[in-house]
Amino acid sequence: MQSLLNLSYEKRAGIAYVTVNRPKSLNALNHATLDEIRAVMEDARDDSAIHGVILTGAGDKAFVAGADISEIAPLGAVDAATFTRQGQTTFDLIENLGKPVIAAINGFALGGGCELAMACTIRLATERAHFGQPEVKLGVIPGFGGTQRLPRLIGKGRAMQLILTATMIDAAEAYRIGLVNEVVPADALLSRAEALLGQIAANAPLATRFAIQAINRGLDMSQDQGMLLESALFSVCAATDDKREGTSAFLEKRVARFSAR
Repeated sequence: MQSLLNLSYEKRAGIAYVTVNRPKSLNALNHATLDEIRAVMEDARDDSAIHGVILTGAGDKAFVAGADISEIAPLGAVDAATFTRQGQTTFDLIENLGKPVIAAINGFALGGGCELAMACTIRLATERAHFGQPEVKLGVIPGFGGTQRLPRLIGKGRAMQLILTATMIDAAEAYRIGLVNEVVPADALLSRAEALLGQIAANAPLATRFAIQAINRGLDMSQDQGMLLESALFSVCAATDDKREGTSAFLEKRVARFSAR
């Protein structure tokens, strides 16, 4: 993997810790940072010892305050399309990693930062976190998936209001409307993320992967199509060693020992 200039990346006890580390720019996303996020997420995905990822921002002001405006300002139409597709495909990778990715949101999550958080499986925020999609103030629209993920998370009406007014909301409001899963004290942010990943890791890894796939893909289908997908993935699970182990452990009243097979 390439050397990292804009991120810190480490693995401990089955968890990959990814920290966007550009505090002087409030961890803004540029081309290089997006490339590095993709590289570490692919590494975490392919490492069988890793069962989940925690994604956060360096410092105490920002998770990710947005895309790097100095890179956006000179873009023409062709380069802008390339930039948005880079962000979209990177965030699609996160959303469909097959392992849970928890966003530990420790400050501003604006523009591309809010879009990055929305691509994660679960979002935890501190009381000082703030969220928004302010792109229309710059003469553009959200370009890393915000117009698609935000209405899916909080509903069309609320998403329209947030995007069109460029309003910034605090963590309490983000929790109220369903944008974040939990609001936790700043000093408990990482430990809560670790605890959630521990709960998930106690379950069958293949079932976890297929559940994520069923939810993500099912949202883009009719309910009937989603039911067929769910049935197909349930059937795949039924043929795994993990299903045999899980059901046997339940009937024998013991802890399951899953093998991801």
